[in-house]
Amino acid sequence: MNKREMIKAFNNEFTLEYIDFNKEQYLKNKYEELFNSIKKTKDYIKNKNYCNFIYNYNNIDEYVKYKNKKFIEKELFESRMLFNNINGFSLDEFQRKAIITDEVSNLVIAGAGSGKTLTMIGKVKYLIERQNVKEEEILCISFTNETVKSLQSKINKDYNVDIYTFHKLALNIIKTINKNVNISLESYLKYIIDEYFLIIKDFEIVQKYILVYFDEYTGKKRINKSYCNLIKSRKFGSFKKLIQKFILLLKSNNYTINDIDIFLNRNVKEFKLEKQYKNKIFLKLVFNIFKIYNAELLSTMSVDFDDMINQASEIIKDRKVNLKYKYIIIDEYQDISFTRFNLILNMIKCFKCKLIAVGDDYQSIYRFTGCDINLFLDIEKYFERVSILKIQNTYRNSQELIDTAENFITRNPFQIKKHLVSMKSVRKPIKVIFNNNLKSTFEKIILYIYNKHLAPILILGRNNDDIYEFMDNTKFIINSDGTIIYIKNQHMKLKYLTVHKSKGLEEEVVVVINMKNELLGFPNKIEDDKVLSLINKKSKYLYDEERRLFYVALTRTKSLVYLLASKNNISIFLKEILKDDNVDILKFNNI
Repeated sequence: MNKREMIKAFNNEFTLEYIDFNKEQYLKNKYEELFNSIKKTKDYIKNKNYCNFIYNYNNIDEYVKYKNKKFIEKELFESRMLFNNINGFSLDEFQRKAIITDEVSNLVIAGAGSGKTLTMIGKVKYLIERQNVKEEEILCISFTNETVKSLQSKINKDYNVDIYTFHKLALNIIKTINKNVNISLESYLKYIIDEYFLIIKDFEIVQKYILVYFDEYTGKKRINKSYCNLIKSRKFGSFKKLIQKFILLLKSNNYTINDIDIFLNRNVKEFKLEKQYKNKIFLKLVFNIFKIYNAELLSTMSVDFDDMINQASEIIKDRKVNLKYKYIIIDEYQDISFTRFNLILNMIKCFKCKLIAVGDDYQSIYRFTGCDINLFLDIEKYFERVSILKIQNTYRNSQELIDTAENFITRNPFQIKKHLVSMKSVRKPIKVIFNNNLKSTFEKIILYIYNKHLAPILILGRNNDDIYEFMDNTKFIINSDGTIIYIKNQHMKLKYLTVHKSKGLEEEVVVVINMKNELLGFPNKIEDDKVLSLINKKSKYLYDEERRLFYVALTRTKSLVYLLASKNNISIFLKEILKDDNVDILKFNNI
C-alpha cells in the first residue's frame, strides 16, 4: 500500500464509528510510521494530501473531537426512528447524544425527573440494534432488588440482558470458583458483638475497658455489678451499634483481616493525648471483634455482603474468571462505595469493558452506608478519557420548583453545576403551612390538600417515626409498607415514607413533615461519632448530605409540595427558601 492509499485508509478510520480513547491511541501507533516517513519527504508541504495528514495526525485529539461530532450528527439522523419510540416515549436531544456517545468511560448526569431510566433503556436498544453489540455483552447494575426488577421489566421484555445488583453480580462471580458459598446476614455481626461482651476470653480486661470508656470505673470491688448494669442500658446499645457501623464501614472500604491491625495500630498511636483514651479503647475493641467475626465467617465458609464484592473483585483481578461483558451500565452511580468501585475498575481493566455511569450528585444521600460521593465528583481521576454528558430536561417538576430547588442545593459549591429545564409551569409550587399544633390539625390539613387535588398524596419525613408525631392513630392507620388508611374515607390514597425510601419515586402531590429546627428535625443534626472520621471523609460543607436529602424531598412532586412546620421552631432549610418567589405561605385559618 503506497502513501496515498494509506492516507485514504487513515481518513476512512474516522468515518465508520465513534473514536474512543483506546481507538485514538491505536490509530496514533498504527500511522506513526507513515507520519515519520512523510515528514522526511522533501517538499511534502507542497502536497495537499500530505499536509492534511500531517496536520490531522499532529492534532489528532482535535481531529477526533471533530469527527466524533460529525458521527453523532449522522447517528442522530439515522437513528431518529429508534429514538422516537423508546418504550412508547420519544427521547430528547440530550438523551440521544448521551446514548450515541461511546467513549471508554461515560458519566451521564441525569437530574431529578430527567428520564434517567429511559436513557438507560435507550442505550441498551441502541447498542443492540445499531452497534450490533450482543445481548450477553451488556451488563446493567443497580443498587436494590426493586430497581433491578423495574429495569428487568422494561428491558428484558425485548432483550435478554444481564441486570443485577452489585451483590448478585459478585455472588455469580464467586460461584464460578466456589458453588457452595454460604451468605452471612448482617444480623450475624450484631450477634458476634453481643456475644463478645458476654463471653469474651479476657472478660475482666474488657469490663474495665468498657467502664473506663463510659467513665464508670470505680475500682475492682464493684466492677462486675457496674458492668452488668451498664450493658443493659440504652447508651450501651448505641455503643454496640457504633461498633457495628465502624466494622461495616471498614469492610465497605475493603479493609481485610491482613491489614486491619495496621490501620488500627496506626490510629491508636495517633491518640497520644490522655483525652483520647476512649478512642484507644474503642479501636482495640473493634480490632478484637473484627478478628473474631472474620474468623467465624472463615470457619463456616461464609461471606457477608461486603466480602462478596471484595472477593469477587480479587477473583477478577487474579483473572480466575473470564466475563463476556463489553459494556457496563451502572444506575445511581452517585451512591457508589469504594468496594463496588474497585470491582468495576478491575472488570474494566481486565476485560476492556466500557463504562456508562448514570447518576446525579445532587441526589447522593447514602454516605452513612459507606458511599463516597467523591468517586462521582472526581471520576476523571479514576478512569481514562471520561465523557461527561448532562441530561438537562426534566419531565417531572415545574420550572419554578426546579429553580427554587437548584438555588437551594447549589449553596454547596462542592458539586457539579447543572441547570434543569422544564416545559411545565406551576405558579408557586411550594406551599408552606404553619401551625403550632400540627397533630391536632393534621387531619384537616390532609383533607384540605386531598380535596383540592383529588390525587394520591405522598407524605415524607426525615426519620422513620416522624409520622407518629402528626398522625392521630384513632383516625389514621399505617401499614408496614407505609400505606395510610384514613378511617373516615378509606378511598383516599395516602402513603408515608422517609425521604431516603422515596428516592426514585414520584407522586402528584407531596407533603413534607417535620420541618423543625431540632436534633431530629430536618436537617437531622445528629453528628456521627468522631471516631468514624477515621474512615469516612469529613463533609466539606455543613449539612451537605442533609441538603441533598431535602432536594430529593422537594423534587418528588409532579405538581405541588407542601411543607408543614411550626412557626415557633422553623427548620434552617425552610428559612432559606421562605423568601423565594416560588414559595407560598398558606394561612391555616383559611384552610
